[in-house]
Amino acid sequence: MTMPPSGQFQLVVFDVAGTTVLDGDAVVDCLKAALDSHVRVSVQDVRDVMGLPKPLAIRQLLASSGSVPGDALDRTVEGAHQDFRAALIARYREGPALAPAPGALRVFATLRKAGIRVALDTGFSRDILDAVLSRLGWADGTTVDFSIASDEVERGRPYPDLIHRAMALADVVDAGRVAKVGDTPVDVQEGLAAGCGLVVGVTYGTHTRGQLERAGVQVIDSLPDLLPLIGANAA
Repeated sequence: MTMPPSGQFQLVVFDVAGTTVLDGDAVVDCLKAALDSHVRVSVQDVRDVMGLPKPLAIRQLLASSGSVPGDALDRTVEGAHQDFRAALIARYREGPALAPAPGALRVFATLRKAGIRVALDTGFSRDILDAVLSRLGWADGTTVDFSIASDEVERGRPYPDLIHRAMALADVVDAGRVAKVGDTPVDVQEGLAAGCGLVVGVTYGTHTRGQLERAGVQVIDSLPDLLPLIGANAA
């Protein structure tokens, strides 16, 4: 992959769970629990839909099982999503395993010091995202510049709408000056769909290097490894 010249980037859009935040597999656990009363799914089944908007992930798993009648699918998706949201918000507010990924705060600070805006995007709804940000003490305009939730755009990942929203908030018009960082195939598909100048997969989240590697994608093993790719000096 040909790297963009140093100083090109104006905005980096980071995924949340599995990329900038480590949660002890809370998302996988809560999503599987929400589905268990409706369909039998494996942990790997759930991992395979990570990164998608959660209602879409639930719908995909329920539909693929063939155990939910078509006329009950919408109702079942809504009920399972409500159960998931309630369980995950409670875990994020009260559970012990929620922390910034190693190096995340240093990376944010280094990028912002270099004049590069930092945005978070997620497959979560805003209520879940706010629970994470509140627990960590991260706020728009302080730790990061912006955050965008899946229910705030028309289409979630793998479509580029979340990145387009971040670009609008940051007043960036050229996607070639945007980097996208995430831990799932859906994250990197989102970045490629947006035409980002740099698309990066991280290997310490829900997916392996082999699952993330594809043309046009850089894969790194720790978040600070992003800084030389961006052309930002470590603080």
